[in-house]
Amino acid sequence: MKISEILANSSKAYPSLEIVPPLRGMTKNELLESIAPFMEFSPKYINVTSHRDEFEFREEADGTFSRHLVRNRISETTVCAAIISKYDVEAVPHIICAGTTKEEIESKLDNLEFLGINNIVALRGDSMSGEKRFSPTPGGYSYASELVEGIRRYQGSANYQRRRKVEQNLPGQSEHNDRFFCIGVGGYPEKHFEAANIETDILNLKKKIDAGADYVITQMFFDNNVYYDFVRRCREAGITVPIIPGLKPLSTAKQVKLLPESFSLDIPVELTREIEKAGDDRKAIYQIGAEWCAMQCKDLIAKGVPAVHFYTMGKSENIVNILKECF
Repeated sequence: MKISEILANSSKAYPSLEIVPPLRGMTKNELLESIAPFMEFSPKYINVTSHRDEFEFREEADGTFSRHLVRNRISETTVCAAIISKYDVEAVPHIICAGTTKEEIESKLDNLEFLGINNIVALRGDSMSGEKRFSPTPGGYSYASELVEGIRRYQGSANYQRRRKVEQNLPGQSEHNDRFFCIGVGGYPEKHFEAANIETDILNLKKKIDAGADYVITQMFFDNNVYYDFVRRCREAGITVPIIPGLKPLSTAKQVKLLPESFSLDIPVELTREIEKAGDDRKAIYQIGAEWCAMQCKDLIAKGVPAVHFYTMGKSENIVNILKECF
């Protein structure tokens, strides 16, 4: 089922999750076991992040250096296929501009269509390690809005329409339309770090919606008022699609510094003070982060959000406890 349909048909807020594809070496069973603790809470879908390929230079015997492609993680498409083979849950792969040409993206879409995966999240992606600013791949997209346009254009291509017509004529096949893919995009309540201001960033978000995106999932935030203000600004700018809040519980003291640096966000003074009071007590810090996130989640549900999206970062215990308390 498309995420847009789930949102339209849900009478109350539901949880969804985001996981990171495992490093090479993890087995399929190990991956599925790591997801198992969440399934008790019937998440509507599990997003799977995408990571651009990197390159490294290796010294050869003659003293020269050669450039080598490095793929450290299992692909998001493979992980999604593993999830849907085991669990009754929608798997939603991320598709990114970074490090990918338009033709390679179309190949991914072909594979997803073949698997029957019709939900995706379209993102620009991160810069390559060592780059200060994002550089598009030659033959690729520069912005997420262009990627959304490209996906919609792909669905209007002659080959795509021919495949759809064939499937419509097969016994037992339901009718397909030009919007086989339901597309989610990212939103930044505290603005993307490259945007000059929040107003400009919201205009950029509107470009993604106007290009054909169906809903928004926000970057993590730790102050619900930031989310509520963001939604208000988006509505005033003419963005009418659902805006799903994204949450992540703090789990270590180090994250108080790392998360603002990595994601250009603020952590409330009240939360940082509680973390400071805990000192070196890791268990106490872990609990403080979980309690704060649960408080956020309860308030969001009380205010009528359609869903709450959790960034798991490969960890389950604190998220599971929050789900028990809130859902």
